[in-house]
Amino acid sequence: MKSWYCCSLGDAMLADAVLDEMKRRALTAYAEAPNLNDWAVYYRHESEGRLHCELVVYFSPRAAHLAGLLSASICVKPGRQGLSLLVGDVSSWARLFPGS
Repeated sequence: MKSWYCCSLGDAMLADAVLDEMKRRALTAYAEAPNLNDWAVYYRHESEGRLHCELVVYFSPRAAHLAGLLSASICVKPGRQGLSLLVGDVSSWARLFPGS
């Protein structure tokens, strides 16, 4: 259970409603998570040289069940730069990104 998951919400300017719904569902899943320390959902605005950025949501390996419910895809572990915590304990930063 080491895979990270991600999903793109598309144009960041239009993603607020989808992100709010995802946060609502993540808060519910987080409340039921057995190991809270490394259960986290992050997001980041990514542009990769495009004019408009997209909003990408990342799920830690412990949040895999939620990621599956939200049709997220397996991805590489994101770099910490530019990530924001959507749902999870703030201690997840140190546990999931040691030395960063």
